[in-house]
Amino acid sequence: MWISILLVLGSALYFGVACVEPGENAAGGELPNIVFILADDMGYGDPGSYNPSSGVPTPNMDRFAEEGMRFTDAHAPSAVCSPTRYGILTGRYAWRTSLRSGVLDGYSPALLEEGRMTVASLLRGHGYRTAAVGKWHLGLGSGTRTDYGQPLRPGPNAAGFDHFFGIPASLDMVPYVYVENEGLVEPPTDSVPGSEMRRQGGGGFWRGGPSAPGFRHIDVLPTLTEEAVSFIARQEGSEDPFFLYLPLTAPHTPWLPIDEFAGRSTAGPYGDFVTQVDATIGSVLGALRQGGFEDNTIVFVTSDNGAHWLPSDVEEYGHRANGLLRGQKADIWEGGHRVPFIVRWPGHIAPGTSSAETICLVDLLATTADIMGYALPRDAGEDSYSILPILLGEALALPLREATVHHSINGMFSIRQGPWKLILGRGSGGFTAPQVYEPGPGEPQGQLYNLDDDPGEAVNLYAEYPDTVEELAALLEAYRESGRSAPILGGGGGRQGLSRSGLG
Repeated sequence: MWISILLVLGSALYFGVACVEPGENAAGGELPNIVFILADDMGYGDPGSYNPSSGVPTPNMDRFAEEGMRFTDAHAPSAVCSPTRYGILTGRYAWRTSLRSGVLDGYSPALLEEGRMTVASLLRGHGYRTAAVGKWHLGLGSGTRTDYGQPLRPGPNAAGFDHFFGIPASLDMVPYVYVENEGLVEPPTDSVPGSEMRRQGGGGFWRGGPSAPGFRHIDVLPTLTEEAVSFIARQEGSEDPFFLYLPLTAPHTPWLPIDEFAGRSTAGPYGDFVTQVDATIGSVLGALRQGGFEDNTIVFVTSDNGAHWLPSDVEEYGHRANGLLRGQKADIWEGGHRVPFIVRWPGHIAPGTSSAETICLVDLLATTADIMGYALPRDAGEDSYSILPILLGEALALPLREATVHHSINGMFSIRQGPWKLILGRGSGGFTAPQVYEPGPGEPQGQLYNLDDDPGEAVNLYAEYPDTVEELAALLEAYRESGRSAPILGGGGGRQGLSRSGLG
């Protein structure tokens, strides 16, 4: 394993007791508000700041990138919804739980373990007002199946959120209801027929089943936008900082842009829906500005995985939702998990900058802890690295992450270190054919790509570099067996030692 200097922020945190005063942050100044906006199935090639040839207008994200830092090698911890959300909130890969493939549904019990630290619980413990608005998709309640006639606990409130408003799972999964804190706004006493035509109207797919009276899929994104803006407005006059986690329901299926956005893109209803997502981001940024919060708020904008965009869609519309990356949502290839990731923090992050550092969405917990000047305990953020030094423009002596683990919908593993990406298996491991490929006699058993030379993962070097294959496979196994991939934190806010060698 690599030996590296674990960069810390300033002498106050350097191998010692954190000297951050209450109400202050490790970067200097008062504690910032934090807003984390998570698009659902938005691809690397959708925002114009990532793809100059994008057929989707994204003026708010493009302006946001000019005002902050854009990461070009950011990854979701999984190529699908639920495991990525688990990783974001806990700083831990979801394949360490019982969810080793697939996603949860609208009746799944809570995946988050009781007592596990989350970004929300950490911030609430530091005096933040915490809210989640949007798609939860981490299970509700206990037992084997969610009972919507009972209080929905454990759920977002138990995970550290003072307030929750949103839907249980994806917008194509029953039941179609709004949840507020531990109860339903209205019970699912009606039923809606399903739309099994995935391309009806362009991604017009949802499952049939229980629904609250009057629930309309097309109204959900505007409703969540209004709720997020309202939460921000309610913070005016408060002396407490706030955290808003905004996991949107779009542009995941069903693709249902409202009339205002129909025809805005050249990428059909999907592209129009992405433009509506961009407008939602603009509304949230506008609310921060109007409330006087803009200068002391760190805002993250990213996506939970790649776009569900088929080769036939590229042919029809000429738009590459995942850029030039191979694959799509659910796949182990880059198109499945490399995502846009933009951060703005006025006065701290230099505007119009970019970083090619490899990062992962599980890094939010360690980053937040670093901002607080707080050392994570051993049983929290096991796979999380702080990206705060990068955000503040600090030079890194070595790569931030020793390695990053990727995971597909069917449970296929990959590990990335530097330019090298090892995939334990053949095929996409997801939606793209071949999903699973059984190699014949003498054929490579896995895939190895040098992403510096081959970002499109076209040339499999598995047979040519057996030593690299062996080393990466051993490192992945060590991460799986040890229960962590991030260095252990010391007490009092400092990092423990200069080495990544101790994972136990």
